[in-house]
Amino acid sequence: MSNLTIDAERLWDSLMETARIGATPDGGIARLTLSEDDRRVRDWLRAQCAALGLSMTVDEAGNMFATRPGTRADLPAIAMGSHLDTQPTGGKFDGVLGVLAGLEVLRTLDAAGYQTEAPLMLVNWTNEEGSRFSPAMLGSGIWAGVYSRDYGDGRTDARGDSFGASLDRIGYRGETKAGSVRFGAMFELHIEQGPILEAEEVEIGVVQGIQGMRWFELTLTGTAAHTGSTPMGMRRNALLGMARVIEGIDRIAKAHRDAVGTIGFLEISPNSHNVIPGQVRATIDLRHPSDAVLDRMQAEVEELVRDAAQAVGLESRLEQISRTAPVVFDAECIASVRAGAQAAGYSTRDIISGAGHDAAHAAALAPTTMIFVPCRDGLSHNPAESTEPEECAAGAQVLLEAVLDYDRRMAEARKEAAA
Repeated sequence: MSNLTIDAERLWDSLMETARIGATPDGGIARLTLSEDDRRVRDWLRAQCAALGLSMTVDEAGNMFATRPGTRADLPAIAMGSHLDTQPTGGKFDGVLGVLAGLEVLRTLDAAGYQTEAPLMLVNWTNEEGSRFSPAMLGSGIWAGVYSRDYGDGRTDARGDSFGASLDRIGYRGETKAGSVRFGAMFELHIEQGPILEAEEVEIGVVQGIQGMRWFELTLTGTAAHTGSTPMGMRRNALLGMARVIEGIDRIAKAHRDAVGTIGFLEISPNSHNVIPGQVRATIDLRHPSDAVLDRMQAEVEELVRDAAQAVGLESRLEQISRTAPVVFDAECIASVRAGAQAAGYSTRDIISGAGHDAAHAAALAPTTMIFVPCRDGLSHNPAESTEPEECAAGAQVLLEAVLDYDRRMAEARKEAAA
């Protein structure tokens, strides 16, 4: 064990302080990416990093990288972090715990005067949630080369504001080219966003990977017409077609073990009491640990959309806007998390992430893994999202121990290779 202990009270105070930025009356947070509140929390993070003497780099996608030097310049940085943006009905822990726990690790090392051999890096990724600009994990995707800068800049929100213009407006368009900031490994702490750890009374989830995810935008177009004077047999009701799709998505997901399928966004036009919906737009979210199963589900969804549109006399457009393959995390990083949890005395269980995370894009370019802590009732993307102070502290302590363990492993491996 490192004999270093994170300051649980300081971590909790930071979580509660940032929770006031974008706070909602029901106890949640609505801190949408590239909003004024996002700018404020980014400014807060920048100030905390400056107080520790960290160098800060912001890339052209708005991703923030703060670096603490190590004793050896030949070793790549070990990164920690997550995201600060939230859902419109977000909670206090999703994403932000990973950033602030990484900050707490750096504060703990600074207070102890402890120097790692490799540099350490704190990362805040842009637009992880995807609730304002689709797709999710856009900033890390641009960093990883999955999306181009032009593609990212051109994404628009429901009001027509673009990602690029919004990034410029809040002053977080960095000059550094996306992807030019690299690291040697990445550890992301996160709440589980599911019920397993709490139900099994396990303190730490050792994350083995992330299930694959595919997002689609579906538009069904019929004819807007008067509800009173248009006979039922002569209607082209786009909402009726979408209702058939919604039921079908549920049926498809239930037919495949370990699959989930969701329509979480609907936009009805003209959305008037006495007008038949002429157009409906929706997002479809499919997830499974196997790409082969996702291929079958996608084919079934495409058939479902064709049949629903034909049955109601609609035009349809189905566009895939995001595709993330299932991710298997790095064995050495996982070993460091396991060692860190054992050193800190916490119970563990292996787990697969059901939610998408920036770690999925990071894993394509560097050894990566995640650490999970429980959340009450498995709730996330909800103002009632809750994780206890001691659970946050446990996750941060395991993060600290895992990073120090990996630092030792990496330094020893380099020495052996040079011998």
